[in-house]
Amino acid sequence: MGSSLAVPRGKISLFKKKQKPFTGEKLKVGIIGCGWIATSHIDCYLKMNDVEVVAVADLIDGKAQQFADRYHLNCRVYKSHTEMLANEKLDVVSVCTYNRTHAVCSIDAMKAGANVICEKPMCVTLEEGIEMVRTAKETGKKLSIGFQPRMSDNFKKIKQIVQSGELGKVYYVQTGGGRPFGIPTPYGTSFIEEDTAGIGAVGDIGCYSLDLVLFALGYPKPLTVSGYMSDYFGKNPDTYPKHPEYAEKFGVDDFAAGFIRLEGGICLDFRIAWAMNLPTSGDTIFMGTEKSLRVPSTECWNGSLPKPLKEHKVTHSGLVVTKRLGHASGSGDVFFAKIRSFVDAVRNDTPVCASGEQILYNQAIIDGIVRSAKLGKEVAVEIPEI
Repeated sequence: MGSSLAVPRGKISLFKKKQKPFTGEKLKVGIIGCGWIATSHIDCYLKMNDVEVVAVADLIDGKAQQFADRYHLNCRVYKSHTEMLANEKLDVVSVCTYNRTHAVCSIDAMKAGANVICEKPMCVTLEEGIEMVRTAKETGKKLSIGFQPRMSDNFKKIKQIVQSGELGKVYYVQTGGGRPFGIPTPYGTSFIEEDTAGIGAVGDIGCYSLDLVLFALGYPKPLTVSGYMSDYFGKNPDTYPKHPEYAEKFGVDDFAAGFIRLEGGICLDFRIAWAMNLPTSGDTIFMGTEKSLRVPSTECWNGSLPKPLKEHKVTHSGLVVTKRLGHASGSGDVFFAKIRSFVDAVRNDTPVCASGEQILYNQAIIDGIVRSAKLGKEVAVEIPEI
């Protein structure tokens, strides 16, 4: 279930050129879940001449048909993902459902022979994530999680800086950001109810900020987590002037924080919010023995940055040297780049971006924050060999 705020997307050169007719066999695509994030998926698929959306499914009566009609799709519609998978031979499946059903839909699709791109967050619990990765390995199908921000030039630049070694030994990382007010209810209550979402801000936008730093660091394994979660804004009827009843339905977190110990002696200080009495909970910072890197905070990690990156170094004279890096804007249509990359990986049998094996560490941190917050103490992260 993607973020509640639309991902701003600009034009890239690919759209300005007329595509050559595709003469090979088109990949057959199915979409599970026909809500707002599915519109971003279908927009991408309709720009590709080597795929064909042949089926869509949604549990809500009539929603799949409305979706197909809106996009003039010549496809079959189903009332459940199981019915669709039983009747279709699909190459690619987009899972665009509630967080709570990411795992079951992805697992069922892979067992039915399809490669899966699942919207973020990966799922709700670590156990679900383990089963998703295990199914991908057993079936030989590709599994990718929808982290389009890492397709941006900014995220790639951050990774390049961290991986180059110019910061020296990175020993402490702070990340998070969040929104002063942005509980995602414009589309109803599916993002805030426990039965459908399972997790709140920590999964919706927290997974993005976690991916930013873990991607840059090379995805070190999390070892322990001390977490905190709250719902003060979500449970307050004044938060929803037009729908005070939403407060009774709110069953997830609107703020989450965690202190995570990572392999390699790295400490990760994380915090994220859907609502808070601050403009931001802080920038992302990579502290190194040679230099530190500051990434400006943003309300929604989508690949764009409000300000340039900055490097800092304290000299022997005590002066702070600042170097501006990167771009304040995004880098074209990162959502299209995400879907195109996955289609190419399926077609060419190459590695996917944001693989299930990698994002499992992201999910393990989220799971650890939830478990720790409930227990009121630090918890160990245990990820079995798969």
